[in-house]
Amino acid sequence: MFIVLLKFSANKAQAPRLMQAHNDWIRRGFDQGVFLLTGSLQPNLGGSILAHKTSRAELEIRLREDPFVAESVVTTEILEVAPSRASEPLQFLLG
Repeated sequence: MFIVLLKFSANKAQAPRLMQAHNDWIRRGFDQGVFLLTGSLQPNLGGSILAHKTSRAELEIRLREDPFVAESVVTTEILEVAPSRASEPLQFLLG
């Protein structure tokens, strides 16, 4: 499982122009079963993604396809998590 941080860069002003394409990219991640959760980093620092059912190499490729990444609106940081405990609704993450 991975936690991805998408932190705004100096090119943040380009975000509105790319927002629809970025949202389409996020939707594909959910449709393909890779993204579990997305959200904003507060206060207005960027975004985050919880991803699973993928390898780090595949995730890196997927991230390069994000228009925000491709246009240097955000920088990425990938944190790999090896889950060892989960509440009942999240047990599927342990497999």
